[in-house]
Amino acid sequence: MPGLSLSKRTLAVEHVTIQSSNSFDIVRVKLEQLLPRLDEGIFTLLRYGEGERALRELEAAPPLSIFGFRDHGALLTIAGLPRRAIQYDIGNPLTASKMTRHQISAALYAPIRVLLREDSEGMVAFEYDRPVSAFGQFGDEEVDVVARQLDQDLQSSLEAAAS
Repeated sequence: MPGLSLSKRTLAVEHVTIQSSNSFDIVRVKLEQLLPRLDEGIFTLLRYGEGERALRELEAAPPLSIFGFRDHGALLTIAGLPRRAIQYDIGNPLTASKMTRHQISAALYAPIRVLLREDSEGMVAFEYDRPVSAFGQFGDEEVDVVARQLDQDLQSSLEAAAS
């Protein structure tokens, strides 16, 4: 087809599982207390050309926020398998902009998707793909520096919620 180009490549991504001896409800509450919901007002400021004010607010914000979440466990009731599983989008708009200004395709992975799940034996865990490995595919040191900090912030937050 004229004007169409398609390329594919295989990537190695490091997957992390952080298990908890706490109940699903305890871990969920701890995560949602540690990481605030993203203030959507930031995007309103940006839409109205208030970039400097948005930047000041983002610089004062915590390193990570919950952008949104989906109850994936409820979806499994379709298959008769009610489970406890919540998929979170966790990140920081300022951090994302520090990567996407160098590699716009980094927007595919920002915010980071994190799963909090309880398996059929009752084991509770977080699962996610390490930011360092996901963003590393771009081969850009500017992106890698930010991804390493994001990796540390995410791991320490999830470990704190799981403890």
